Amino acid sequence: MFKHLKGDLFGGLTAGIVALPLALAFGVSSGLGPTAGLYGAIFISFFAALFGGTNTQISGPTAPMTAVSMVVIAGIMATNDGNLDKALPVILAVFLLAGLLQIVLGFLKLGVYIKYIPYPVVSGFMTAIGVIILITQLLPAMGYYPKQDDAYVAGYTQQAKAELLAKTLKDNQGENILAIKHFEQTIEESAGIAATAITKEAQNLAGKNASGVIGTLKILPRALQHINWLELGLALATIAIIYGFKKITTALPSTLVALIVVSGAAIGFGLPYIPIQEIPAGLPIPHFEIFSQFSFSAISPYIFTALTLALLGAIDSLLTSVVADNMTNTKHKPNKELIGQGIGNTVGALFGGIPGAGATIRTVINIKSGGKTRLSGMIAGVLLLIILLALGPVASKIPAAVLAGILVTVGIGVIDYKGLKAIPYLPKDIKLGPIRLSSEMVIMLVVMVLSSVWNLVYAVGIGLVMASLIFMKKIGDLTAKNSVVKQLPLEEAWEDEQQIPTEIDQKIFIKHINGPLFFGSTNEIQQLSAQIPETANVVVFRMDRMPYLDKSGLNVLEDVMLNLTTKGVKLAVVGLREQPKLMMEKINIFPELVPDAQVFPNFETCLTWLKTEL
Repeated sequence: MFKHLKGDLFGGLTAGIVALPLALAFGVSSGLGPTAGLYGAIFISFFAALFGGTNTQISGPTAPMTAVSMVVIAGIMATNDGNLDKALPVILAVFLLAGLLQIVLGFLKLGVYIKYIPYPVVSGFMTAIGVIILITQLLPAMGYYPKQDDAYVAGYTQQAKAELLAKTLKDNQGENILAIKHFEQTIEESAGIAATAITKEAQNLAGKNASGVIGTLKILPRALQHINWLELGLALATIAIIYGFKKITTALPSTLVALIVVSGAAIGFGLPYIPIQEIPAGLPIPHFEIFSQFSFSAISPYIFTALTLALLGAIDSLLTSVVADNMTNTKHKPNKELIGQGIGNTVGALFGGIPGAGATIRTVINIKSGGKTRLSGMIAGVLLLIILLALGPVASKIPAAVLAGILVTVGIGVIDYKGLKAIPYLPKDIKLGPIRLSSEMVIMLVVMVLSSVWNLVYAVGIGLVMASLIFMKKIGDLTAKNSVVKQLPLEEAWEDEQQIPTEIDQKIFIKHINGPLFFGSTNEIQQLSAQIPETANVVVFRMDRMPYLDKSGLNVLEDVMLNLTTKGVKLAVVGLREQPKLMMEKINIFPELVPDAQVFPNFETCLTWLKTEL
């Protein structure tokens, strides 16, 4: 491990420096604050490198993971009256569960299956992540915070009173029976609701209604009328330096340069900017309340979300692993990588960090800077811990607008431009009425739109279902097209069927099965009985090219064979492969419907039997 110490040291230090501004920005974006982003970067980077399966991988909070985390945090906060202290144990429990699920995926050796997630789903999701980050950072980039807009918050005062009154009624209701004394007590308590409580509830409602893509777009006209020009200037300066400095040199990370220059100028000139949340000094402390306050009912609505986080982190990490392999001419271990990422996310959640994954840009920088082994990722995590301990109070003075500017550039970079550019050239393989469309384009756009304006988790699920159904439809149509059902010699015979004597060819019906026989391709088999001419005494099933048979295909095949034998038609099977053979033996198709003597390895032996039989 220490053979390449110099390269690992430079790679880890460089990657850690690049990770710093992103970790702070992702933490702020998530809703838990910059400390959560920094903690996530520290622990995920160190433990994912220590236990993972990609030597040069640098892990930490990423844009996709942060976007999903933001949804989780907002949802749990909403159910806990906007109280972070009350919601935090549940939030961290969900993040910890996601890490544990990644470990399970690794131990079950499911890492190799991640590659089967369709590209249109991934492309649509990544573009949606970029759109979400871009739009949700518009308000902080302009220095507009709905909770601090007194006039806007005042519009939610009546709703806040109603919400607080409803909570009081619920607390006094008892066993669903609202007695007179309870009602009187409720009136007294509602009259005593403090103005501060009403204001706080109104602020929570205002923030909730202005969150997300839809909320941001709804309040954007008001934000444009209340622009804080200093904050907007800091954000634009950050964006300009990030893009401009890259054209001068790539020796230094432009994101870090922008962070230092713009923050330094704001602090040095004493500008009245809005700083990020304070970063606490000292070592990170474990949140054992995750376990002491654990409630299954509290996290049960988010189990599927935790699984989505786990899968998203797996995809993100393994894609980065492939990039690292290509750059270093190595081969990563996908299942071990999942275990490492899971351990990193589990430990990170225990200390209050947001979840993360393998980060492509940071990994590439690590490799280019000399990183060779897992030590580089561990060094990156240690460096961030040192920065936290030594520079925490300084980092707390970073302007919030600077991190918003950084996130705007991240959002622009995450969008999958390659997928969007390919849309006009994708094959139009589906028809909706008179319009022909590309199925891949439809999946991509559906996932992108639903992820942006509705729910990231459900959007990915819908995209996967759509992609699976369209794929099965295509395979079914292709199998049906190639699986010809005609009487010889009208059918184009296979090469080994040319020698059938003319005196018996009218007595034979040959069914070619090209490709897998599954629930999407059973239609032609179901119609077989009706298409067999009365002159046919034997039906030969050519299964040489049938590699797979599922339960639906098996049931249909059994029904067809049973129907044929009932009519006195003899059956023969040729070229049966191992998997279909096992499936057919389980339900006793052999020898109950097809005697063993009528199962042939090739058509030549079958033809010998046909000549004898007919």
